[in-house]
Amino acid sequence: MADFGLREYLADEGKLLIVTPAFDFDSFDALATLLLRQLSVTVVEKQWDADLHTWLVDFEGCRMLLKGEHYSESMWFEALDIAASREEFDFLATVFRRGF
Repeated sequence: MADFGLREYLADEGKLLIVTPAFDFDSFDALATLLLRQLSVTVVEKQWDADLHTWLVDFEGCRMLLKGEHYSESMWFEALDIAASREEFDFLATVFRRGF
């Protein structure tokens, strides 16, 4: 069974909701790092609040946010510029559909 998969791709909203193993606030960093390493995504900046991790990441020159909310165990990518990142999000949706 794959660790990561596609929950939903909201192309018009620039959001890619992903299936992940269970995580909490303390384990998010390790899980997100594993995910990003497998996709060859680099971290530009990390921020966290009481219940939300928000990382600015770069995928092949396209900057986006990786967000993780530990109470709902939800993780997703969010476009900074929906139109400009459509090709990258379409590609990532295909990768997540296959699961890995």
